[in-house]
Amino acid sequence: MSLVLLGWIAACTAPSAGISQRAPVAESAVAQPQPAPAAPVAAPSPATPPNPGQPVSYPSAEAGFRAFLTSIRGQALERGVRPATLDMILPGLSFNERVVALDRNQPDDSSPGQPPSMAGYLARRLDDARISGGRDRYARMQPRLMAFESRFGVPGPILLGIWGMETNYGGYTGNFDVLQSLATLAYDGRRRSLFTNELIAALEIVDRGLAPRSALTGSWAGAMGNPQFLPSSYLKTAVDGDGDSRADIWNSEADSLASIANYLVKAGWKRGEPWGLEVGVPATMDRRAIAGTAVSPTCPRVHARHSRWMTVAEWKALGLTAVGKGWPADHLRATLIEADGPGGRAFLTFDNYRALLDYNCSNYYAISVGLLADAISR
Repeated sequence: MSLVLLGWIAACTAPSAGISQRAPVAESAVAQPQPAPAAPVAAPSPATPPNPGQPVSYPSAEAGFRAFLTSIRGQALERGVRPATLDMILPGLSFNERVVALDRNQPDDSSPGQPPSMAGYLARRLDDARISGGRDRYARMQPRLMAFESRFGVPGPILLGIWGMETNYGGYTGNFDVLQSLATLAYDGRRRSLFTNELIAALEIVDRGLAPRSALTGSWAGAMGNPQFLPSSYLKTAVDGDGDSRADIWNSEADSLASIANYLVKAGWKRGEPWGLEVGVPATMDRRAIAGTAVSPTCPRVHARHSRWMTVAEWKALGLTAVGKGWPADHLRATLIEADGPGGRAFLTFDNYRALLDYNCSNYYAISVGLLADAISR
């Protein structure tokens, strides 16, 4: 979550399975939102950090923030971060009011109430410039992308789809100081456990020499580089893609795309299977008969918008028709999502769609990545 900051972490009741959730991106704008500062709330004592879940008041924030960093130092030392690294970084961090204001103004399709329309969301993102930019890069990078598909099993257009949606192929990766943003969000307290972990992970990146302190720039929510990884995701999934024994997601296109592929594999991507298929749905189909009953342990509101799982053969038998491309194998299982309700665009989504949701838990985001990938491959 970043210059495309979509479907927000707060919507998820737990991290995605297997790896830490990457920072998502806002559903309502491609560029960074420009909200008015949130109104101050009752402040805790400036000498101590606020209670978890209790946002801080700006006027007293800096004094409490310094005390909070003292507790961070102890936790980072326990995680093996060297004192010299902490002495270099922690004194230079300060509370950033704008980061908190941005955090408190994040709409998405997973929040209670009426979400924005998927049709409007796609119209803003699947434009000619983004599609042509992806096609140009696909042509230029095809040998490397084919090598990555052989290595990871993730098609090149999917990698470009994520890269294009995250940062417009590196066009906007963010200029916030990631360490300062994460420290601010951890201190603010609404998701203290999440952001404290990410702050210490960022300290580990510097301490282990994986990236210099100056490189850790990104979105206001701590997402970094071309893939917009949170620090913990960088530590777990970033890999070398260009053979220089480094994983530079800030400057290397190859490292960035290989790291995206590795993330998806760890999230459960299945080689050779589709992400989804746009379908036509008969107006007479009984939605109650296909309603989903399972409750997802992660991002439940996002998953609740899907039908129950059925095979492709079963969906065909209900009269669904494929739109834009042919049917995959009959035995594959899929769920139906009509994000704007009956009469709007409908999609069957397969297991690999769940890997896209793991990258960013928003149906709009996952569908937009899949459609961009389809457009690039055409």
